[in-house]
Amino acid sequence: MRDDRNVLRDALDGALAGLLATWLMGKATTVLYDRENPSARAREDAARAGKTSYGVAAEKLARAVGASLSDEQRQAYGKAIHWALGMAAGAAYGVLRPRVPNRMLARGLAFGTLFWLLADEGATVALGLTPGPRAFPWQTHARGLVGHTVFGTVADTTLDVLQGAA
Repeated sequence: MRDDRNVLRDALDGALAGLLATWLMGKATTVLYDRENPSARAREDAARAGKTSYGVAAEKLARAVGASLSDEQRQAYGKAIHWALGMAAGAAYGVLRPRVPNRMLARGLAFGTLFWLLADEGATVALGLTPGPRAFPWQTHARGLVGHTVFGTVADTTLDVLQGAA
């Protein structure tokens, strides 16, 4: 662990890593979703009422400022929230990575798992963006976990390239 690192640079590197990690996480989870059991997909889609948690977040933010969104706007702003969250998580990882012993981060796997627990399994429910975990089939949770471990691994590998292997 080095204490002479620049926190802002580490956060910016992490945000860039978060962008790439979000993109690849999306690719991985899409492949899994497309191959999922049709009844599990139907149960998940019904639980979400056809909306993503990011779209619901966009609607809630719009209502908070007295605005309403069309379906297209909800989807667009929802995607923006998704990418912003990925960048923010990457920035956090970029700052933590050189300051936390590597064995605790497990090359991004532990970070990805924690991110999944906090975001998918915790915050989305607590903020009313999705129904509780029991509304979804196990495949939804497994896909989210896999996606977030992809996120953590890709962010870690990208930071290796940007900052040099630790």
